[in-house]
Amino acid sequence: MTQTVATAIQCAFLAMMPVVELRAALPWAIARGLDPWFSYVLCVLFNMVPVPFILLFLNKILAWMEGTKTFAGVARWLKERAHKKSDTYYKYEMLGLFILVAIPLPGTGAWTGALVASVMGLKMKRAIPPIFLGVAAAGIIMLTLSLGVVSVFN
Repeated sequence: MTQTVATAIQCAFLAMMPVVELRAALPWAIARGLDPWFSYVLCVLFNMVPVPFILLFLNKILAWMEGTKTFAGVARWLKERAHKKSDTYYKYEMLGLFILVAIPLPGTGAWTGALVASVMGLKMKRAIPPIFLGVAAAGIIMLTLSLGVVSVFN
């Protein structure tokens, strides 16, 4: 396997991880020499991979977790976090979900957007478009920042 393929695979897995998501995967891939636009597309697509699963299964998993001694606290924490983030959704609805995902800061992103959408009871058909557009916008922001940093150091 070539170094480029290995880097692309690592980038894809990094983009799917909670917390780091596209915000870390895209600059990481560019710093390792992957083409910036290829990296952008790769990160956007793989950042979206967990979203349908979160939307489909999170409420069931949280309900199960709440019924256990071990995970009840984690389930409550996740729900509280989603409700705190849902203020943006309630204020702007679908635009709010887009904004929540699009701002590439800690505590935002596709995972948080899917968490909020799931806890709010949004159907996948309504939740996926603003989450996808938010991921794409966050990717453009991170691509611009990454290319700016690379050009400073070159």
